[in-house]
Amino acid sequence: MMKFITEEYLRDLYRKEPFNAYKLQEGQRLTPGAAQYLSDKRIKINNDASKADKNVSKSSRTETIQVETIKEAENSNLNLNKKLCCKLKSMEAAFLVTSSEILKEDIILAQNIISLGRKISNIRNVVDGKSTLEPINCKECTGMNSLNFTTELEDCFEITEFHMQLKKSNAILKMHTLRCAVQELQFEIIEMYKSDDESLKNRIMESVNSIINSLSQLICLAVGGKECQRKN
Repeated sequence: MMKFITEEYLRDLYRKEPFNAYKLQEGQRLTPGAAQYLSDKRIKINNDASKADKNVSKSSRTETIQVETIKEAENSNLNLNKKLCCKLKSMEAAFLVTSSEILKEDIILAQNIISLGRKISNIRNVVDGKSTLEPINCKECTGMNSLNFTTELEDCFEITEFHMQLKKSNAILKMHTLRCAVQELQFEIIEMYKSDDESLKNRIMESVNSIINSLSQLICLAVGGKECQRKN
């Protein structure tokens, strides 16, 4: 129960025995008149209750800041997740558009691109927690095999204006555009999982590398037929 210390009480106390400091006990509060009386007398107030309240208040503020920090981190991670899923969905559409545009030129190539687009869809479902990663089969060539297929490899060769003159230039340039987009995706995956599951991040990155390397193989085939164009 709160006990209020009045000015009258302090005056009586001071008359009996003058003092230069007054200690408020826990559960005690000064009335406005009492606080003014002590101030006029230049009497110091030792308020243990106030200190306790301040400590509790400080602790509460610390806990509130910690909770808010956790919520901000969760919201930030959720936004990164949504951003990555939207990026992947947009990329799925790009794979479909590309396959549609080269369908009349090379139906087998278009089917391969559709297949890789499904792998992008699989990664999106994994990021969204709705699926598990599906393997991507390695079609070995002189530059790629089962040992390096899931690693980050440089482009087999640089795509330049020279390739605009080739018979399958349209398909080559469009697949190169897809490959560049998937390569950019790697950095968003790293950002998404920088403080999360390292194992999952590595497996997703391996899957992304496999898609990039598969596109490189398709570009090689479009440029040189069945002969691997990779420079070892």
